[in-house]
Amino acid sequence: MSEQTIALVTGANKGIGYEIAAGLGALGWSVGVGARDEERRESAVEKLRAAGVDAFGVPLDVTDDASVTAAAGLIEERAGRLDVLVNNAGITGGEAQMPTTVDPVTVLTAVETNVIGVIRVTNAMLPLLRRSASPRIVNMSSGVGSLTRQSTPGAETGPIAVAYAPSKTFLNAVTVQYAKELRDTNILINAACPGYCATDLNGFRGVRTPEQGAVVAIRLATLPDDGPTGGFFDDAGVVPW
Repeated sequence: MSEQTIALVTGANKGIGYEIAAGLGALGWSVGVGARDEERRESAVEKLRAAGVDAFGVPLDVTDDASVTAAAGLIEERAGRLDVLVNNAGITGGEAQMPTTVDPVTVLTAVETNVIGVIRVTNAMLPLLRRSASPRIVNMSSGVGSLTRQSTPGAETGPIAVAYAPSKTFLNAVTVQYAKELRDTNILINAACPGYCATDLNGFRGVRTPEQGAVVAIRLATLPDDGPTGGFFDDAGVVPW
């Protein structure tokens, strides 16, 4: 089995996920590019390899049990363990998210990917992560998931979004629960806020680059063994819950 550090980044075919994969690959790691779309996934793998990254494609739909199980099997066969999992795949849930008029299906759809998908992937990968000497899990959240910021008058937290924003609050809460259960292990799990990055998730309206958004994830993926767990961080440090 390989002694090279092995990472899996979900939703890694573009945007912040791609830049996280590129950043981890630049460390000499072997990086699994998790993505649903075969063409985009393989294109991303080719681009990463051209840049010198030891990248490999991982067919992965975080909303599908069979897909996630197969992805874990692929990594098991390739490396026998997983050192770092970055749960980056996410959706906004679309427009029209005023709470008084939203279609409840819109909320369910956002939660299915942004929360349940993270739980599904994390639990499937945990047996592989437990074989690592220094396992790390990074959940890509958002500053809009901060209840403190959302409830502070005048704070800039974007448009009202009853599906997307609460799904990230939910993800933050789930991250804390995992940290509590895993506190007596060597697994460190944290939530990351990449900032408002220009990606197709927001129609490229963001003010930060995907490369800038990837920095905090790379930092949390490479934490020392005495690093924090169960926290919420951005480039500046701790984000208030």
